[in-house]
Amino acid sequence: MPEERPFLTEAREEGEANAAAAPSALFDLAVNRAHAALRGLRPGDPGPALAAWHARTRFARRVPLAAVKAALEQRPTYGEWYWAGGPQGGWRPGKAPFP
Repeated sequence: MPEERPFLTEAREEGEANAAAAPSALFDLAVNRAHAALRGLRPGDPGPALAAWHARTRFARRVPLAAVKAALEQRPTYGEWYWAGGPQGGWRPGKAPFP
């Protein structure tokens, strides 16, 4: 069986960093959507899956991949949490106010 490619584009290093600051709401959305994508995919190694998600998600490319990874690493392991407050924000208990 041929190897399945779930995304149309491969992740590249050029897309992992962004010099422009993203608005706080966009940062929150990127972190929450990245968490939802990883929760749905359940990869053994989340790094490549996260990089591929970042490369194919237009709005997420405005947020540095390293910042998204750092936020995801801070997420508590139990319960339902969402990120709020932009790059200096944090995880809050409950569901995000928007998808």
